[in-house]
Amino acid sequence: MAKADFYETLGVSKTADEKELKSAFRKMAMKYHPDKNPGDASAEHKFKEVNEAYETLKDPQKRAAYDRYGHAAFEQGGMGGGGGAGFQGGGFSDIFEDIFGEMMGGGRQRRSSGGRERGADLRYNMEISLEEAYAGKTAQIRVPTSITCDVCTGTGAKPGTSPKTCATCQGSGRVRAAQGFFSIERTCPTCHGRGQTITDPCTKCHGNGRVTEERSLSVNIPAGIEDGTRIRLSGEGEAGVRGGPAGDLYIFLSVKPHEFFQRDGADLYCAVPISMTTAALGGTFDVATLDGTKSRVSVPEGTQAGKQFRLKGKGMPVLRSSQVGDLYIQIQIETPQKLTKRQRELLKEFDEISSKDNNPESAGFFARMKEFFEG
Repeated sequence: MAKADFYETLGVSKTADEKELKSAFRKMAMKYHPDKNPGDASAEHKFKEVNEAYETLKDPQKRAAYDRYGHAAFEQGGMGGGGGAGFQGGGFSDIFEDIFGEMMGGGRQRRSSGGRERGADLRYNMEISLEEAYAGKTAQIRVPTSITCDVCTGTGAKPGTSPKTCATCQGSGRVRAAQGFFSIERTCPTCHGRGQTITDPCTKCHGNGRVTEERSLSVNIPAGIEDGTRIRLSGEGEAGVRGGPAGDLYIFLSVKPHEFFQRDGADLYCAVPISMTTAALGGTFDVATLDGTKSRVSVPEGTQAGKQFRLKGKGMPVLRSSQVGDLYIQIQIETPQKLTKRQRELLKEFDEISSKDNNPESAGFFARMKEFFEG
């Protein structure tokens, strides 16, 4: 009987990429897996065909040979190829464990020899002020974490003893069990994948090799740091298991909102309210800046609301650079409130003697609006 086309077996087109092939294989393998079709010879045969097709098409060289010569490329000493069940390939083993990992007792745990595991990474949230972000600082933090047990030096075994090679898995951390025509690899139930067992555990850490303790660390916050920045302290996370490498500590920074300044990158913005008379007649005012000095701003006669004044070099420093941003002063004109009788009289008198030249923008706006609706 002629073999079915590999692309048709997986239900993909000949232009399918690696991601499409893998997705199709997952679906077909789940559908025809022997565990889901017990005693069904046709499903078992289909499962073999699906695996053979995927083993061939996932390999660029084999796929190129198949596209050119078809099944003949792998027959009578041709290119070599899928061949039978083909479960010896590492690719299928990885895919199989991805699909059925949960059903078979969890996915593969990556450990180094001797059961050494890398410690977990830790996260620490730190809030700083805008002034601290401007100048930079050295902060002292206290972090509760797991550290290497000083009694057993991380082995988990009582001093004078040592862990023993697991008799169940012979130190590999994995055991194989035959099921049908293939074997399944699982985490060793005795040592839980570590490859070692402890018969006489350390009295301080109870065999864990780690104890929980609060540590004090110094964190350097550079000038110009921005909100949301992450600082990584290598090796300052949890201690590894059984002498494994320590994880990392990640400091996540947030900058508190400031009462006067809003930040945009290296630039700062400050809204300053001034009186109507100052805007009309002109004047000056002082603004305190983050560098500890004051800058004088001159308001020209006839300044309008929304006008911006730029103070060069009065913004935030650029991280790890000699550059400094600018400070932008945005004018807000305050309308007088709670007027006295005399103030009202003066304003009415001013209004009566005012002309279009005093308010050119409003006069022009209403003139254009009138033309629009009448025209």
